[in-house]
Amino acid sequence: MIVDCAIYRAGRRREGPTDVVAALAEARGTVDAFLWIGLHEPTAQEFDRVSEEFGLHPLAVEDALKAHQRPKLEVYDDSLFLVLKPVRYEPQGDRVSTGELMVFMGDSFVVTVRHGEGAPLSEVRRRLEAEPDVLRHGPTSVLYAISDAVVDLYIDVAAELQADLEELEADVFQPAGGDAKNTASRIYTFKRQVLEFRRAAGPLAAPMQRLAGAGVPFVSEESRPFFRDVSDHLTRASEQVEGLDRLLSDILSAHLAQMGVRQNDDMRKISAWAAMAAVPTMVAGVYGMNFTHMPELHWVWSYPAVVVLMAVAVVGLYRTFKRRGWM
Repeated sequence: MIVDCAIYRAGRRREGPTDVVAALAEARGTVDAFLWIGLHEPTAQEFDRVSEEFGLHPLAVEDALKAHQRPKLEVYDDSLFLVLKPVRYEPQGDRVSTGELMVFMGDSFVVTVRHGEGAPLSEVRRRLEAEPDVLRHGPTSVLYAISDAVVDLYIDVAAELQADLEELEADVFQPAGGDAKNTASRIYTFKRQVLEFRRAAGPLAAPMQRLAGAGVPFVSEESRPFFRDVSDHLTRASEQVEGLDRLLSDILSAHLAQMGVRQNDDMRKISAWAAMAAVPTMVAGVYGMNFTHMPELHWVWSYPAVVVLMAVAVVGLYRTFKRRGWM
């Protein structure tokens, strides 16, 4: 259940006791120290002791165990509770997958609960431990570093989606046109990936703005500029993905318009061929009525004359349709 457990003092890592109670007591009994415990998909029984010792709010604990939460920030008496949804781009399937990351932060502790594979916590730890000046800010530095890493993932995935969208746009507007049914399916699938991205990034804007402002407990005054920077990066990522969504809608509309134009071209061609077939059918139908006193029935050159007449009519129609672009 516990992926990593360490006590940080003056920006340096110290391996804490393996027992959660002892580690928390040591962190609270040491000046400028805090405990960071990382958990991965704990069960209710496994998380009970942690939540009891840290005094976590039952509603926040319930959200952390059930997962499938929207990004949000909750303020309780003894802690903050932040939910983030990291995203990951899978090039093999050209799809966006989301994980879930919950952060409990108090005056001397940070508890992270991870669901799925899209949470970059190990890299965050390594980067923070290499920057003791940042770690000296206490638990707030961990909250900032995790938020910053998640938003950086948003920017990277948005760039990947932009590259895929340019490729899709080139396929849609290529002269050959491609498989219309497959193209529409690709556009729809891409739009679902963008929607998944927006569900992860969009709701996080309000929590980041709140952390960057005043009045949030456990967040120091000097850390607010860092959260403002994260909020700015998040805004950039959100604007980029919104632009992708609008461009996708435009591409889908253009694709449907192209299909309509092609269908009209096909109908014109079919109508032209039907008109050319109708003329000889009409003439042959008249002479197939077998009346005794039909004009020109006993002429010697009647048959070749009628055949020539039909050929001339068909050629004339063909040239007319060709000139108008129907053929």
